[in-house]
Amino acid sequence: MPSPDARILRGAAIPTAVAGVVAMAISTAVAGAQGLVGALFATLLVMAFFSSGQIALDRLTRNNPQIFMAAGLLVYTTQILLVAIVLAVFKDTTLFDTKVFGFTLLGCVLIWTGFQVRGAMKAKIYYVQNGDDDSDDDSKSGRQP
Repeated sequence: MPSPDARILRGAAIPTAVAGVVAMAISTAVAGAQGLVGALFATLLVMAFFSSGQIALDRLTRNNPQIFMAAGLLVYTTQILLVAIVLAVFKDTTLFDTKVFGFTLLGCVLIWTGFQVRGAMKAKIYYVQNGDDDSDDDSKSGRQP
């Protein structure tokens, strides 16, 4: 994984983990052991789905960067679909507190997405590549770009 992608992944994973720990502490105080399990499951779910999505996006666009936007939309849509499937499957479970699970899941997704955007904006990855041939032609002819 290239260095900017690893920084983006770390920049989103660390705040999400911190938010998950805070959510686990609050949910344990409010809902007991079932709240703790719900917050833990939600945090792990977000970190697993969204980090694997970042890795998949890196692999999909490594050799063909032109498909980055389409691949990004596909990966994000797949992540949200998988989260929706997990929500539907565990809708009536008694293993954990579903309200705590839902709120922790929503909070972690928003934190992950926000810090992923922040990391991508701070990475300064160029999306326009200057060709050496074009710049040489312009400088020889005296034209300003």
